[in-house]
Amino acid sequence: MQARGQGADLYAVLGVEPSAKAELITSAFRARVRELHPDTRVDAATAARFGEVREAYETLRDPVLRAAYDQTRERAYDRERAPAPPVRPARRYVVVLGTVRPEPPLRAGPVRWERMSW
Repeated sequence: MQARGQGADLYAVLGVEPSAKAELITSAFRARVRELHPDTRVDAATAARFGEVREAYETLRDPVLRAAYDQTRERAYDRERAPAPPVRPARRYVVVLGTVRPEPPLRAGPVRWERMSW
């Protein structure tokens, strides 16, 4: 089961601000329905857009679903603003006399070859 509003921002679908009151959300939904209703336009893209608008309204008109959506939206926004985790270098391995060992870490300075005894 897909979570509602997983694709686009539901507020943008209806064309309202996140701080909009319930009355404004209802009036925006009714305006979008007049534009996109399948009885007025026969188009596959319009029908899909109408479904998005209807799902957005169903989520935003219910205070419990709207609060849950706002929390999910805020977490996604925080995740986008967070710095990327540090990238760990890939671990490389060396084959020495038929055995596989982790490669020793690189050191700064000139490379000195030594005989390793493991």
